[in-house]
Amino acid sequence: METHILLFVVALVATAINSVAGGGGLLTFPVLMTVLPPVTADATSAVALLPAYITSTWAGRKHLAPVRHWFWRLLLPSLLGSLLGALLLNWSGNRSFTALIPWLILIATLLTLRPLLTRTAYSGQSAAAAAPTETRSAPAAGLQVGASVLLFVVSIYGGYFGAGIGILVIAAFDLIGLTDIHSVLPLKNALCGSLRAIAVTVFVIEGKVNWEYGSVMVAGALLGGYMGGSVVRWMNRTAVRVGIVVLGLGIAAYYFWTAGIHLLESD
Repeated sequence: METHILLFVVALVATAINSVAGGGGLLTFPVLMTVLPPVTADATSAVALLPAYITSTWAGRKHLAPVRHWFWRLLLPSLLGSLLGALLLNWSGNRSFTALIPWLILIATLLTLRPLLTRTAYSGQSAAAAAPTETRSAPAAGLQVGASVLLFVVSIYGGYFGAGIGILVIAAFDLIGLTDIHSVLPLKNALCGSLRAIAVTVFVIEGKVNWEYGSVMVAGALLGGYMGGSVVRWMNRTAVRVGIVVLGLGIAAYYFWTAGIHLLESD
């Protein structure tokens, strides 16, 4: 019972953090790793965090209209990339995935750190927030192809691991010229929710999800998503993100240390 309560609280806090700053997967995955094999922990974490993308997309649907054409252009490559990433996770097995865990957590942490350095993403007072809304006219063919390829690559990571995927998608948007944060956030939520839904579908079909823990975390995630939407206006996003970065670096260091111990023991 204590484990279920802990997972409920972790999912609640993680989705609230995702609403405010991003990086909630850096909480759910390591905690699940204490009670589940690595691949099952990643799949169950994906299930737990999926509802927050759905509710966030619905909440920001009005701001999605100016960039709706980008959603439809990027949806297919995002789904295909996520499908490939989820299949790679399923084929890799726990041993191969375990070797990548510290690197994946480090990447996710650095992705969470990026907005602190650029001060563009998730900042209501940044220059990006003041930028004009993207035009609805069709982008050039070359830009469309480049954006599709970029999102396909990004989505492979999203299907395989997923922690920090929202920040990585926003970074990709920056590269293709989408900078109006009011439209970028709901577009990010819509694409991330879609690509993570594909990954979750693969995990469910392959039987990788632990539903005993996953259902408890989904309940916490629904409450956390609502709470995060309610407090997002007055919470200090920078402080929350700094806390997540510190936690992520600590978790990555721990897994690098344990990997080193196992390597020495094997020698």
